Amino acid sequence: MLASGAADRTIKIFDLPRASAGADDALLLTLTGHVGPVRGLVFSPRHPYLFSAGEDKMVKCWDLETNQVVRHYHGHLSGVFCLQMHSTLDVLVTGGRDAVARVWDMRSKHQIHVLSGHDNTVGALIAKTTDPMIVTGSYDCTVKMWDLAAGKCRTTLTHHKKSVRALAAPSFQNTFMTGAADACRKWSGRDGTFLQNMTGHDGVVNDLAINDDGVAVSCGDNGVISFWDYASGYLYQKTETTPQPGSLEAENGVYCATFDLTGTRLITGEADKTIKIWRQDEEASEDTHPVDIAGWKKKWMAERRQRY
Repeated sequence: MLASGAADRTIKIFDLPRASAGADDALLLTLTGHVGPVRGLVFSPRHPYLFSAGEDKMVKCWDLETNQVVRHYHGHLSGVFCLQMHSTLDVLVTGGRDAVARVWDMRSKHQIHVLSGHDNTVGALIAKTTDPMIVTGSYDCTVKMWDLAAGKCRTTLTHHKKSVRALAAPSFQNTFMTGAADACRKWSGRDGTFLQNMTGHDGVVNDLAINDDGVAVSCGDNGVISFWDYASGYLYQKTETTPQPGSLEAENGVYCATFDLTGTRLITGEADKTIKIWRQDEEASEDTHPVDIAGWKKKWMAERRQRY
């Protein structure tokens, strides 16, 4: 199942296998209720619920068995830009234009913590099971790591010089990745130690995704999707999306990206009002996609010397 939200204020649920095959009947249903653009969606990993966040300040919980809203979470003073469910706790975390992240009890709708300290919009967040911890990225160019139990900031990361709009964390390692217009960066999930610059994506980074095979993806306003080896930080492929015919030049941006549960299909939401599904090229080889390891090592060593 695939869910999408957009500026038309609707949420659409698709059958992913049918959508991948290009079937005309892939759209299962459309959910209405938001009165502003829908900025974030997340499925509950343990319940038949879908959570949505919008610029109307609303956070909603949809029961997918009845297709009805069963809970509202009131508290944000402005648009809500991002949300995440904790994978093992019934805890929902939201962030928005009011410069705070809010932690909710999913069942009671009680607001557990208000994570304040950012000076601008909270544009991205992740809920880490380790410790447990919340990581927030903000348009104030900082990243904050929060103790979920205490609701207190552990550390503030100030390496970025541009708005941080994207965060992602792999399932196989206690690290996380941040994306901003100045660079993508990798950090220790334990204490926020800076680990690596992942340079090569030019322009604003709107979203990041990492699959279990260690493939990291960044996407941005310029329509470029970049593919990285997460372990080494090597940028091995760039793909420019193709807007549908009749689109304006400004509609070539890629707003969001995520992998399906298998990690073999990449799904992107784009400015031309389309959702695209990308699959691995099974015929790709070193001949068709040459890898310049020597050039990358030279560049990496130069950055390392400059850093230290």
